[in-house]
Amino acid sequence: MTLKQYIKENNKKISEISKESGIPYSTLSELANGKKKIGKCNAETVYNLAHYLNITMEELLVSENDNPYPNKYELDRTQSFFLAKKKWDENVYCGMQMEARAVTFPQTKTILEGVNVPNVSLDDILAIRNMRDAWNYILNSNDKLNLDFICKLNGYIARDESIERGVLRTGNVGISGCDYKPPIPEKEKTEGSIKRILSSYVSATEKSLDLFCFITYNQLFWDGNKRTALAAANKVLLDHGCGMMTIKDDYMLGFNERLLNMYQTGDKASLKRYLYDNAIIGLDLDRCL
Repeated sequence: MTLKQYIKENNKKISEISKESGIPYSTLSELANGKKKIGKCNAETVYNLAHYLNITMEELLVSENDNPYPNKYELDRTQSFFLAKKKWDENVYCGMQMEARAVTFPQTKTILEGVNVPNVSLDDILAIRNMRDAWNYILNSNDKLNLDFICKLNGYIARDESIERGVLRTGNVGISGCDYKPPIPEKEKTEGSIKRILSSYVSATEKSLDLFCFITYNQLFWDGNKRTALAAANKVLLDHGCGMMTIKDDYMLGFNERLLNMYQTGDKASLKRYLYDNAIIGLDLDRCL
């Protein structure tokens, strides 16, 4: 809730809020009229206003700042878990299409159900099962999202595919279609970058987009980077009840074009916007409840 929303919903005067919260009238007036951003206030003011509005400081900073990537969905834990169970097979298929694997969604779904499918290579079958195991980890683990968690995701996803799985790569890799050479990741810097993304004062949805771009652009692992990034982004979204990230067939070409542009230019803005507009899905609660 923003200060403006609180004033409107509670028919409060700024003078009343100032008296009750201890925040100077002039500061509240500037915030309410858009002349000052909450991010420019001192920590005491942010704390006092958040406490007064009965929200966290992070929620206040996100709500008051101009946010180009607001959360599209607000699901509780039960709804978020229901969404994941309902759509995880589509997400596994999305991971296969990211890697241009020759499998259809019906084939993917059948393999996930434990049935062998003719004319699907063993490598593709294993890749599907590996993403299944990564999703099982996401759904059944209470572990905190950090570099260790992301490495564990890669450990499942890159099983039988990589020189080493579940650890940061220690050698050079190239990107097909461009000259970009991602640097060898350093553990401390990588941990710091991930912490900054996850603790930033932006929406959970934007955090998921930033994390996806960070993992893919830096190619943290020997293999399975896009699938690992997809899984990690979905961990952020599901933990905060903000839906899921899944790229459907109609948007895969546009995704690949913008991904290549990010590799070539280092600019993630176009990819973030495309994913936000076309790849964040949720629940139609009127139909589900």
